[in-house]
Amino acid sequence: MPDALPAPDATLADLGEFGLIDHVTRIVAEVAPGEEVLVGPGDDAAVLRVRRGHVVVSTDLMVEGRHFRKDWADAIDIGHRAAAQNLSDVNAMGGRAAWLTVGFAAPPTLPARWALDFVRGFAEECASVGAGVVGGDVTSSDKITVAVTVLGACTVSPVLRSGAQPGDVLALCGRQGWAAGGLAVLGRGFRSPRVLVDAYRRPQPPYDAGQLAADAGATAMIDVSDGLLADAAHVAHASGVGIDVTSATLDIPEPLLAVGSATGADPLTFVLGGGDDHSLLATFPAGTALPEGWVRIGAVADPGPDGPGVTVDGSPYEGPTGWTHF
Repeated sequence: MPDALPAPDATLADLGEFGLIDHVTRIVAEVAPGEEVLVGPGDDAAVLRVRRGHVVVSTDLMVEGRHFRKDWADAIDIGHRAAAQNLSDVNAMGGRAAWLTVGFAAPPTLPARWALDFVRGFAEECASVGAGVVGGDVTSSDKITVAVTVLGACTVSPVLRSGAQPGDVLALCGRQGWAAGGLAVLGRGFRSPRVLVDAYRRPQPPYDAGQLAADAGATAMIDVSDGLLADAAHVAHASGVGIDVTSATLDIPEPLLAVGSATGADPLTFVLGGGDDHSLLATFPAGTALPEGWVRIGAVADPGPDGPGVTVDGSPYEGPTGWTHF
């Protein structure tokens, strides 16, 4: 394996496929893979040992220009984001991520150090939950594209989107709307409030909250990646229920108020329609003592005359509800 980083002006073409793989393998090896990894990076496939519970698997894509811009975030931050969105998916099932594989495609002219900084940020985020990178692939493409598969385990029954029942309470855990505020700032060519820009560049999912919710008896749960109302709607339709969000219960921090004032936007729209914070949204039976960090923000009811769906303060919401992928 290489002993040092490539020259500052070296590109991926200079490094070559196998040179890049050597550097990547060295970076991810800095995080101990754990005794469950029988075969890690370097073979045709990883080999893992699962001792108990349910295996949980999820895959996500990130495409340059669609999900990130290199002028808005450093490579190491983009690496953290790529890992966080996958780790959070396992969290939303009530589980814990353990292993990830990464497919990385990029132009041959991309600076090699950018790619390796991305890997370092990715590995650091994985290490924060005790997960490790066990394999992947690299190839060339016209733009940077990252495909990540995460595997984890649930030691109790996984919490699905489809379990919400009329009478349940709706609760939220984690920051919500911060990344959307940061994106609004960056889209206008600014870099402050810095706390919001940083929230967009490097989210802080509540990684312990999923297991706590599952242990407390959560009936349904979802990672808020597309937007609070958009993801609440996923739960409503999967469960066949109506969900009402009480806007007065939602925290609107001072930085969001400042961005709203500067842009002329209602700061509540960042909270209701913003994604990428990877907070968790869950439903619990009425009377459940919510786990630490969880806040009640609404209720579950029978579907209305138009079928399952989401309302805000008892009425249809006319503002933006979240990200769309097509």
